[in-house]
Amino acid sequence: MSSNFKVAPVAHPEPVRGGNLYRLAIVGASTLMGKEVAEVLSDRNFPSLDIKLLDDDESLGQLETVGDEVSFIQSVRAEQFENIDFTFFASNPECTRKNWKTARKAGSAIVDLSFALEDETEAVVRSPWIERQLGQLLTLELQPGPAVVAHPAAIVLALLLLRAQKAGPVARVVATVFEPASQHGQKGMDELHEQTVNLLSFQQLPKNVFDTQVAFNMVTRYGGQSVPALGAIERRVQNHYKRVAGNRAPVPSILLVQAPIFHGHAFAVHLEMAPAADVESVSQALQGEHVNLTRLPEDAPSNVNAAGQGDVLVSIVPDVNRPNAFWLWAASDNLRISAANAVECAESMAATRPRGKIQ
Repeated sequence: MSSNFKVAPVAHPEPVRGGNLYRLAIVGASTLMGKEVAEVLSDRNFPSLDIKLLDDDESLGQLETVGDEVSFIQSVRAEQFENIDFTFFASNPECTRKNWKTARKAGSAIVDLSFALEDETEAVVRSPWIERQLGQLLTLELQPGPAVVAHPAAIVLALLLLRAQKAGPVARVVATVFEPASQHGQKGMDELHEQTVNLLSFQQLPKNVFDTQVAFNMVTRYGGQSVPALGAIERRVQNHYKRVAGNRAPVPSILLVQAPIFHGHAFAVHLEMAPAADVESVSQALQGEHVNLTRLPEDAPSNVNAAGQGDVLVSIVPDVNRPNAFWLWAASDNLRISAANAVECAESMAATRPRGKIQ
């Protein structure tokens, strides 16, 4: 793994807003993640002249809206990457592995949301949210390696624990992460729905994705035929946390639980501070960009009220059995966090392409 970063006491670059216009491609445009990327590009007014929507044969010709424009999905072919400045891979890992080198050879910068490239030598696991929190500055490269967007659970945990340290040294952290079906894309969502319906009608359960019952159930491992295994995803969260936070934040003990929820991560985090600390000091430390601390019972974090939001919703209560310990209950929109960090990766890399490649 190469490193494209150096620590610098300067603010993270603001989103690119010059007169340059860029050509983009979204591979996996019909997926939940691909649609979210398109929406975030529109919300952030990314300076694009053209956005190509690419996907597999099942989605060809399907119409999708990007900003105010309606476009149709085209097949993934080598010529589609010509003159493309940034390619977002929101597809399945196999599609990313098959096509990313073709896109890069054509001159495109690569942003991977499929995790397929996380072990590539030149790839860097990134989260601009965490880079900004750490005061890191991207080292400019004419052709940067693939940017692999960190797992959204790793981003949330790193952000919260880096902030918590402002209230004092953290002695110990234990986090239970509740994984939603949408992390497996539309197929995961569909299987949870079908299992729910079939259970209520006493029908056989489909198990093509999870290979176990996830409807009305919580599990810490999938069936043996499920790929990737839940344990592998848990290791990915831990690995990505370390790669984005480095040694600047305490490493939490993490348990990943597949919950019977369609969308949005939930987190139960037990935070033990070394010196004396109180709820108010920890609350002030946590509050800031991308974190919304809720105080009223009706605003308590949940998967439902986190949907569509770019902020992490957090509540905090003291642990009545342990001095200097607190429980954080948090919820976040997993797709929105991944897409927002992906687009910010492209914005930061745009500085290396000052003129774009407009023909």
